[in-house]
Amino acid sequence: MYVALKHLHLTAVALSFTLFVLRGVWMLIDSPRLRRPWVRVVPHVIDTVLLASALGLIAILHQYPFVHGWLTAKVAALVVYIVLGSIALKRGSSKPVRAAAWIAALAVFGYIVSVALSRSPAGAGIW
Repeated sequence: MYVALKHLHLTAVALSFTLFVLRGVWMLIDSPRLRRPWVRVVPHVIDTVLLASALGLIAILHQYPFVHGWLTAKVAALVVYIVLGSIALKRGSSKPVRAAAWIAALAVFGYIVSVALSRSPAGAGIW
C-alpha cells in the first residue's frame, strides 16, 4: 500500500508542477489557453489527489507536521507556494508582479522537493 500511495503522490507532484509551469508560461505570453475550462478544473483535481495521497502517507508512516521538523517545513513552504501561485496566476496586480511571484513559487517548490528528499528542514543544502 505504501509504495502505491508514494507513487501516486509523486505522480501528482509531477503533474501539478508541470501544469503550474505551463500555466505560468501561458500567463507570461497572455495565451488564451489559460482560460480554457480544463485548465481551470484539472489542476484542482490533481491537487486534491496530491493532498489526499499526502494525508494517506502521513497516516501510514505516522510522521506528522508539527512533530517532525521536516514535515513542518514542507507544510509551511506549501502555504507560501500556494499564496505565491495564487498571486502569479490570479491575483497579481500586473504582469511583473505575477512573473516575480511565479519565479518565487518555482523556487519554493524546489525547496519543498529538497526538504522531502533530505528529510531535513534545511533541505539538501543547495540554498
